[in-house]
Order: sequence, then structure tokens, then C-alpha cells
Amino acid sequence: QVQLVESGGGLVQPGGSLRLSCAASGSIFTPNTMGWYRQAPGKERELVAIIGSDGSRKYADSVKGRFTISRDSTKNTVYLQMNSLKPEDTAVYFCNFRQTYNTYWGQGTQVTVSS
Repeated sequence: QVQLVESGGGLVQPGGSLRLSCAASGSIFTPNTMGWYRQAPGKERELVAIIGSDGSRKYADSVKGRFTISRDSTKNTVYLQMNSLKPEDTAVYFCNFRQTYNTYWGQGTQVTVSS
């Protein structure tokens, strides 16, 4: 089992920045992938960004150039730096951890972009 603890959501004005963190603990192996998905009201959950234990990254087109994903493998923690936030970025952001055949989700953290 793997447990995920998220932090860093909140309310920010358009054009502002937020940083999300997600710490994983438990039975962790490599290779693995950590990342973030989001779900806005009335919409399906979608990929935001993921990063592999080898450092490979993937971003949704909608966040490229604005969001940066990184990880500290010594702490099993993934970060999402979100800059130039837009109202359409408003959603619940979920941390995701994948290894072998298992997928784990965090409880979600609300990000609201509004003036």
C-alpha cells in the first residue's frame, strides 16, 4: 500500500501562482510514476502532468509553458509549480502514484482561480 498526502491548494487571482506538493509513503518501488490530475465541476478527470522515476515528464497541452512538475526521490515527493493561472485551471487536483500494476490517488486539493 501507498499513502499520499497533498498540500498547497487554495484561492489565487488570475495570473497568480501556486505550488502543490504530494508526499508518498509506504511500499514504494522503482520504476514508478507520480503526477497530478484534475477534475472540474461537471467534467471528467484529466491528466495535468506526470513525472517518472527516470525524470521523464508529460504535460497536458493546456498547461505547457505555465506548469512545471518536479520530484524529490529522496523524499518520495512530487511538486507542481503552477504559474500564470487562469480561471479555467479551477478544479480539484489529485495526486497520482503508479508502480507495477497498482495506482493510488490522493484525496484531492481544491485550486480556485478567481478575482
